[in-house]
Amino acid sequence: MSTRLVPLVLLLALPAATPAADLPKVTKVDFQPLAAQTKRLLDALDYLGSPLPEADRKALDAARNAENKADGIAAIQAVLDKHCLAGVVLGESKIETVAGPAKPELAEQGWRVFLVKVINPDGVDKLELKAESPNALPLVRRSTGSPDPKVTSVGQVEKRFLELMTFNSQPLVRQLSGLELEYRLVQVYCRDAGRREGSLGFGLWRDTNRKFPAPPQQRVRGSNQVVYLFESVPAVLVKLGVRDVDGKPTMASFTFRDDKGHVYPSQSRRLAPDFFFHAQVYRSDGETVLLQPGKYTVSYTRGPEYLVLTKDITVPKASTHAENFDLKRWVHPAKKGWWSGDHHIHAAGCAHYESPTEGVTPEDMMRHVLGEDLNVGCCLSWGPCWYHQKRYFEGKVSALSTASHLLRYDVEVSGFPSSHAGHICLLRLRQQDYPGTKLINDWPSWDLPIFKWAKSQGAVVGFAHSGWGLDVGTGRDLPTYTIPPYNGIGANEYIVDVTHNLCDFISTVDTPAVWELNIWYHTLNCGYRCRVSGETDFPCIFGDRVGLGRSYVHLDGKLDFDRWAEGIKRGRCYVSDGKSHLMDFSINDTGVGLNQSEVKLAAPGKVQVKARVAAYLEPKPTPQTEAIRNRPLNQKPYWDVEKARLDDTRKVPVEVVVNGYPVDKKEIVADGSEQEVTFEVPVKHSSWVCLRVFPSSHTNPIFVLVDDKPIRASKRSAEWCLKSVDRCWEQKKKLIREAELADAKSAYDFARKQYKKIVSECVDD
Repeated sequence: MSTRLVPLVLLLALPAATPAADLPKVTKVDFQPLAAQTKRLLDALDYLGSPLPEADRKALDAARNAENKADGIAAIQAVLDKHCLAGVVLGESKIETVAGPAKPELAEQGWRVFLVKVINPDGVDKLELKAESPNALPLVRRSTGSPDPKVTSVGQVEKRFLELMTFNSQPLVRQLSGLELEYRLVQVYCRDAGRREGSLGFGLWRDTNRKFPAPPQQRVRGSNQVVYLFESVPAVLVKLGVRDVDGKPTMASFTFRDDKGHVYPSQSRRLAPDFFFHAQVYRSDGETVLLQPGKYTVSYTRGPEYLVLTKDITVPKASTHAENFDLKRWVHPAKKGWWSGDHHIHAAGCAHYESPTEGVTPEDMMRHVLGEDLNVGCCLSWGPCWYHQKRYFEGKVSALSTASHLLRYDVEVSGFPSSHAGHICLLRLRQQDYPGTKLINDWPSWDLPIFKWAKSQGAVVGFAHSGWGLDVGTGRDLPTYTIPPYNGIGANEYIVDVTHNLCDFISTVDTPAVWELNIWYHTLNCGYRCRVSGETDFPCIFGDRVGLGRSYVHLDGKLDFDRWAEGIKRGRCYVSDGKSHLMDFSINDTGVGLNQSEVKLAAPGKVQVKARVAAYLEPKPTPQTEAIRNRPLNQKPYWDVEKARLDDTRKVPVEVVVNGYPVDKKEIVADGSEQEVTFEVPVKHSSWVCLRVFPSSHTNPIFVLVDDKPIRASKRSAEWCLKSVDRCWEQKKKLIREAELADAKSAYDFARKQYKKIVSECVDD
């Protein structure tokens, strides 16, 4: 059924502001610069697609060519004043705003352009005039220039139905000229239809010439607010037909832009389920979007496995209109049993949301899971939103789930007493409250007890945003033997927990790849068998969309959450940004995650490595993709197939990694086609083997055991791990409660003992 996803506002009987019959007239102003500024104003209105009526243009042409300059000055004001929404009178220490004669008519989900008359008898210059309103972006405190908390508190979204843009770009100049009279342009967007009371004022801003992080501008002073009764003309209800590659109705991601680049619906005025930090909105077949009549370019897709398509549409002047969109895939892993999932998304808790302690509902999050074709979305309640969001936990998948798209609420231990040791994701919980706790502060102050409790109820557990605190520089070397600081909230205490066989996975994709993989490679070299998973930490690390980091888990038969989570635990998966895929990785016909991921050799020899791989790049780099490729690995996006592109070709390398080092590679064309790769790899002693397209995708390991001996692949890795335990202890011990310190020290001592033993058993590098 068609629905408007933006609420319409009932007509309100509100008192209207009294428009000025006439704005104050200026007689003392130099005619030539006023005439020149008027010509640039007309050019700017043309550029914005809001030209003045032809009769007014002719009158202005005559006024600018008047022989009598006083008559010309008066004629210019007679024409322009009637298009002014407001007049602003500037003084050395005061700004006064008055209502103008222009009818305050707006457009639902659209922009209107108005003139502003600036009367400046004192010649104020070198300052920028900006429109302000408590019904638009937050006002600022005059003393500091920072947002005023009185207009950024909970519940203000409904009141902020406007968006304001003071147009100060070419052909206009950004700062006031100091001329006694000039005209400015303000663009006003309205979210709602009907009559709405709102206020409008103006502020003066000065460039600070200070470097980041200081604000580039400082608010000097502001004016009074004038009350208007805005009349917002209803938009056209555009019904969207959305079809998947099989012709079935589906949900997709849409970005609507007009010919000036404005995004619709306007981002800053959105209400859930549309998020104001997204350019895109998510709409299902038969749902609608409100657009003003005009031309738009629509980009649409459904996650990284689909092509991004564009379509130009024209919305007529009508009450309703319809447009159809057909999606196209370039790869379909789920059809082959590889189901995508993001085990780390949030419905609340970050600054993105109007109320970080409450956030949005499961219905809102499910729309995003569907719109990005994310087969599994794990929505985690955590510190800031804990007491509100935990109500959605059921210990099972949400009733909103479908056969191919599951939503489940679980827990991220973040903002809890143990957070300093590393944030952890607890998946497949049956109970979400740690025994004996009522408040967050009651939870343990280090993570091993939490892992033990979670695993006792069958949970799958691991570290979030693993790279934080494991900074080893900006290089590409893997492994590296630099000891990280262990001063962050990533997989820090993992270096201890892995020796207790309590950590099922460490996350990848949402922090720098080398930082995440380095610690994992070292512990694999010591014979530990923790796996990797993919995550986004939406919308805290990445707010672009859910599923920027994904785990692709292979399941025989239908999608099931418990088996999907078990697939992460057993390593029956690969991780990816969704733009390259490493399906059906096997060694000697043993698939990853099957038979404990073990292949046994009686003696050193060669093994056959196979996989079906696919990747997608545009045929040639664009300026945008080239910018991504040239960024250091410690800058976003941390994982992206563009960073794997070979020179200006459409090729990426598929590498075989043995004990942390690439030993062979094959280049594939990233045209979206599935290609089989095979390698013959020599194995001298018990080793682990992976495939990767770095930094875009990575398989979990298959363990090749020679003569049934454990993996002891690198003495240097074991020594690195031993030193890391000491570094981690120095960082964490001061934040562990006194009552828990003895147990924590014992656990760290156990880890040291294990690594010392492994050092003595390891192969020399």
